[in-house]
Amino acid sequence: MKRFLLLLGLLIITAALTIGGAAVYVYVQYTSPSKLAQGRDIIIPQGTGVRGIAEIFRREHIVDEPLIFLAGVRVSGLDRSLRAGEYHFPERVSPRQAAEILASGETVKRFVTIPEGLRSGEIVERINLVDGLTGEITDIPSDGTLLPETYQFSYGDSKQSILDRMRAAHDEMVEQLWPGRDPDLPFDTVEEALVLASIVERETGVAAERARVAGVFVNRLRINMRLQSDPTVAYAISPDKRLERALTRQDLRFESPYNTYVTGGLPPSPITNPGRDAFYAVLHPAETKELYFVADGTGGHAFAHTLKEHNRNVAKWRRIRDAQ
Repeated sequence: MKRFLLLLGLLIITAALTIGGAAVYVYVQYTSPSKLAQGRDIIIPQGTGVRGIAEIFRREHIVDEPLIFLAGVRVSGLDRSLRAGEYHFPERVSPRQAAEILASGETVKRFVTIPEGLRSGEIVERINLVDGLTGEITDIPSDGTLLPETYQFSYGDSKQSILDRMRAAHDEMVEQLWPGRDPDLPFDTVEEALVLASIVERETGVAAERARVAGVFVNRLRINMRLQSDPTVAYAISPDKRLERALTRQDLRFESPYNTYVTGGLPPSPITNPGRDAFYAVLHPAETKELYFVADGTGGHAFAHTLKEHNRNVAKWRRIRDAQ
């Protein structure tokens, strides 16, 4: 009997040592640095289970044995906290650290930049080309309802969510800036201000000129002078997509409420999506008596108070253009 009890005790001790040794082995492997040679971003697709994650980590050299990762996350209680998405893993990250990164939910931040002056259809085209966004955009918003900016997103976010955020940012911008506008402007509504801002946005890409260009158009509106803005003509001729050619004299006579060469006042709606600075410029236009401007060959414009002075600037611009 004593011999049996001794033998049973030895078996128990041996089993305990074996189990303990295995546990130590798992712990060491789970917490030791991996073979990941350099930091990288890894995508964990939606619906991936713990076994699938372990296999991805094996392919990426974060774990040697998927079973080690499975045992480690289950013992640590992280197996139900791992989230899908795109994550950054530093070089030599341990399996435990990798699991903690997934459990944190701190995904890689991506960015999409929408330049000022695009039509809504062009913005949708750009968003559709952004890697990492999902879903479809079924309706193109009206021009002048989206705020061009840089937007942050995570892998797997929807394309529609970017548009929704652009619309919300636009509404917030209007709410912030409209109440502080200059007094006695020649327009009464937010919609009219956005129309003028869209024209200013297309007329100049020079930030320092926006308020001055706005000042010229405000002066024209005050004296009921036609705006005569080339971008409005281009929009009138091709409202669905950008006109890919230079305007002709015949174009300037094109009958349309958007053609400010033939129609007085503002067009019926914005011709593009203006940025914050263009909207601010029309709410606070430069105090000037200038009524004209034309390209000066440097990317900016030459401004004039009188038609005679303007004609000289136009002639100078044509010489520069013809010499190019």
